[in-house]
Amino acid sequence: MLLDRTRSQLLIVDVQERLLPAMDDPAAVETGCSRLLQAARELALPLLVSEQYPKGLGPTVPGLRALVDDEAVIAKTEFSCAGNPAIMDRIAAADRQQVVIAGIEAHVCVLQTAVTLRERGFEPVVVMDASSSRRPESRQAAAERLRTNGVEMVTGEMVLFEWLRQAGTPEFKALSALIK
Repeated sequence: MLLDRTRSQLLIVDVQERLLPAMDDPAAVETGCSRLLQAARELALPLLVSEQYPKGLGPTVPGLRALVDDEAVIAKTEFSCAGNPAIMDRIAAADRQQVVIAGIEAHVCVLQTAVTLRERGFEPVVVMDASSSRRPESRQAAAERLRTNGVEMVTGEMVLFEWLRQAGTPEFKALSALIK
């Protein structure tokens, strides 16, 4: 399945101030999520950002938070975003089956969200180079489990090029700087 921007929405999971620094390669996660958010905004895709218990883990990191409106951010205590009624209402209301997911931790919230969304009939796709865990082996275990559960894993560049489909368009020109 290729991603189609008319059928896609973006979900950034729990990239928060007190959680991100503990991840393996936090800069890659923030950079990857930033590119995805910028692309989704440029292409007018629905987007959501979850925050796991922000009172304890802090808000979304400032660089990402600056890219979204207040109504795009939803706090949760559930590990799976699909277990949160407000998030699920927004995902369902977007009426787009492809849910592109990135964030942390890959083996907990990202994994549970993707698997649950797939069970509910959505087409989740996890952006692995914009997702991480504290330990590399946890991220690897998440990848194996996602594969076993039929969830596709991609890179951020794959997402951008599939959303764009062709060069020479105004959208391609606007987003080409994100790819370099």
